[in-house]
Amino acid sequence: MKKRTIVIKEKSNQFAKKILIILPVCLLAFILVLSCFKIIPEGHIGVKYQLGAIVSSDLGAGPHLKIPFLQSIRTIDIREQVYEATTSAYTRDTQTVESIQVKLNYVYDSSELSTIIRTIGIENVENKLIIPQVNSVLKNAIGGFKAEELVQGRSALQEQVENELRSQLAKNGITVTAFNIESIDFEDAFEQAVRLKVEAEQQALRAQNETVLKEEEARQRVIAAEADAESQRIAAEAEAYAIELIQQQLKSSPQYIQLKMVEKWNGEWPQVMGDTVNPFVSLNSAD
Repeated sequence: MKKRTIVIKEKSNQFAKKILIILPVCLLAFILVLSCFKIIPEGHIGVKYQLGAIVSSDLGAGPHLKIPFLQSIRTIDIREQVYEATTSAYTRDTQTVESIQVKLNYVYDSSELSTIIRTIGIENVENKLIIPQVNSVLKNAIGGFKAEELVQGRSALQEQVENELRSQLAKNGITVTAFNIESIDFEDAFEQAVRLKVEAEQQALRAQNETVLKEEEARQRVIAAEADAESQRIAAEAEAYAIELIQQQLKSSPQYIQLKMVEKWNGEWPQVMGDTVNPFVSLNSAD
């Protein structure tokens, strides 16, 4: 009985030893299999390295094979990146722009991605490319404007800076998708001066508009007076012409007055009352 128990224990120990050996081997094999694959998520691209050298820089989303210990795959976010900054600058007329807030949207040019990785490094793009270029281009552009021009024409500055950044960053494999100037703040004294000037210009414009209105009203009165005088002149000429026609008619036909009297007659005979010298006379159609 004791021998049987000893045999069972020995078999159990042997089985446990085999399990202890098999489990690590299986775990190692599982890890080895997993290390043969790399999954690239959407919005990213894979760069495959072999012994430190780039062998592929355009691996799309999904699983990809690699040789364990010899090859590695790095995922890089190729979605639109956003850089925001606040800086200061000086205008052409030496006014201080105390704060100018800008936002730059950009993406990596996939065809230049391997070059960016080799020469700059993805993690260094913002510090080595974006920040220096934005500061340089923005300050140079602001230096070409007077402060008042910036107040009235921010869009011109924004367009100029965006075009220059597109040109400069494209040389390094960076594609600018948008550039916006969020705000421009000048010194308080300058902003107060600008407000006073704007108010003065608005008052001058209102006064000018009032002058134009009064001039237009005066012009309309002159036109109305001229029209009335012309109307009276035409009426006078018409009346004179009518009198002239009547006079000509009287000369050619003395009975013209009688004709006009008949045209005006209402069909009733005149009635006359008087004394013996001028007896009562009654004439009507019935008599």
